[in-house]
Amino acid sequence: MPELAMTVNGRAVRAAVEGRTLLVEYLREHLQLTGTHVGCDTTQCGACVVHVDGLAVKSCTMLALECEGSAVTTIEGLAPRGAPLHPMQAAFREHHALQCGYCTSGMVMMAIDIARRRGAVDEATIREELKGNICRCTGYHNIVKAIAAGTKAMAAGRE
Repeated sequence: MPELAMTVNGRAVRAAVEGRTLLVEYLREHLQLTGTHVGCDTTQCGACVVHVDGLAVKSCTMLALECEGSAVTTIEGLAPRGAPLHPMQAAFREHHALQCGYCTSGMVMMAIDIARRRGAVDEATIREELKGNICRCTGYHNIVKAIAAGTKAMAAGRE
């Protein structure tokens, strides 16, 4: 089996993995980072979004071996235990931007990517950027409000 080495949430990891192992499987099953969810297995729902080298990717259709040498950040890596929440996580909490919570980690990871790539954005842009993330519980209203607030907080240097 091929050897895989990458950094996950700031920690170097190395393992032998089958070539067909998906990144989401590696994170959940090998590293026990279960905050990254599997919702569809077809890149449609966005519950599996993580950051690879700073960019949002859907980990359910990316092979773990494609991340050789990369830095991967999951929802668990945003705010270590005992540390304050990341500004986007705090905004999601403050604006009640979750219901069942299944999509939340992917939404937060995508929201951070939007903020980093686009900066301050309006509601229409946020909704357009979220087209690849599905929430079956809400009408997205509070999610959009949370992303706008989180983006402002990140821009103010609270990241």
